[in-house]
Amino acid sequence: MFAKLARTGVLAASIAVAGCNDSSMKDFAPEANKPLPDKILADMRAKGMVRTSSVMARIFKEEGKLEIWKAKTNGRYDMVASYDICKWSGKLGPKYTEGDRQAPEGFYTVRPSQMNPRSNYHLSFNIGFPNAYDRANGRTGQNLMVHGACSSSGCYSMTDAQIEQIYAFGRDAFQGGQTEFQIQAFPFRMTAANMARYRNDPNYEFWKMLKVGYDNFEVTKVPPKVDVCEKRYVFNQVAADGQTFNPTGPCPATTQPDSLKSAYNAYQSTYDAAFNSALKASVPPPKPTIAGIKEASIVSDWSKRRARGERVPIDPPSLNTDGSVTETARMGRIDSPAGRKMAALDAEKAAKQKAEEQRLAAIEAAKQAKAQALAEKQAAKAQALAEKEAAKNAKIAAKAAKEAPVATATIAAPTEAQPAETQAASADESRVTKLKNKLLGMFGG
Repeated sequence: MFAKLARTGVLAASIAVAGCNDSSMKDFAPEANKPLPDKILADMRAKGMVRTSSVMARIFKEEGKLEIWKAKTNGRYDMVASYDICKWSGKLGPKYTEGDRQAPEGFYTVRPSQMNPRSNYHLSFNIGFPNAYDRANGRTGQNLMVHGACSSSGCYSMTDAQIEQIYAFGRDAFQGGQTEFQIQAFPFRMTAANMARYRNDPNYEFWKMLKVGYDNFEVTKVPPKVDVCEKRYVFNQVAADGQTFNPTGPCPATTQPDSLKSAYNAYQSTYDAAFNSALKASVPPPKPTIAGIKEASIVSDWSKRRARGERVPIDPPSLNTDGSVTETARMGRIDSPAGRKMAALDAEKAAKQKAEEQRLAAIEAAKQAKAQALAEKQAAKAQALAEKEAAKNAKIAAKAAKEAPVATATIAAPTEAQPAETQAASADESRVTKLKNKLLGMFGG
């Protein structure tokens, strides 16, 4: 049974929206025939791989990585190459509807007919959106690619040199007999720390479902068998004899190898402990995610108006947590009569607004100039009064100085000191004279 599961392994890589056209592998362009570099071939041999062995791809949006895994001679897969994604469209979260610019998340299948050697974007392949899960949940979209040119309005875009190698991995696997390869597209590496970071996100339940497939690959290193029932993914389950998986119907009775169950449970036990620890740890804040079908519909409407050539903001709108919508002020392209008319109206409105702003600025400048002139006049007047007052005060001071008398100082000549005996005789004489005068007064003499 486990061998049956292993044989279903295929390649993974996730995509967004682009206008690439599918074509058959019969019509190769020169760049589609380029061999893999010698170094990669040497690495493959060192890991027990052959050039034409089976392949699968994994994409991680937040980390911006596309990984290529190949089967070794023992049937298990090992990573042989990792590429930085040049551009991908939208936010973290699944694709909901045509035009929402979301790169799909999930498990997809690429067959030879989906390879495009003559792409407008150097080389490309269609990832197969919508798959059975997407269709069961009413999700729409088409022509979602992994391509080159490092330019994307909805796809996962790589550089030309990268897509040549990625394309070659798929081409060589098909030449070796692989009929389809699996692309596993995830919002981020589904570690305990990352799942703890996004535990409150509206997409969390969807991501928990994808994690079951992620974990199955981590345990087995074999692409999981993927089915859909009850509008959800199921992994590595084998339906009972005579029963099948119906994407919109009830899930059938299934079985799974005991060895796989035991390995998965052990892995999950380790994960649970790490998740509980991560809840208490300091982690980076989550990245922006799509807020379900409501935001997808808002962006889809923007895309439709943009496609009609209407004047729309250059970036798609974004739905905020409080339900409000944020749009950038910068307007985008003009591709139609309606768009040109809207642009002309915008230009006329802008011209009127500019003229009004200039008129108000001129009035304000005139007011400021008048106020400045008045202030200068008042300052000159005050200065003249001050100078007049100063001159008057100076004149008064000069007159007062002229009329004031000149003061002279008289210095008494010093008296010559008399001898002590003379001073004493004078004193006695004075007393006698006073006594004589007193007696004469008494007796009338």
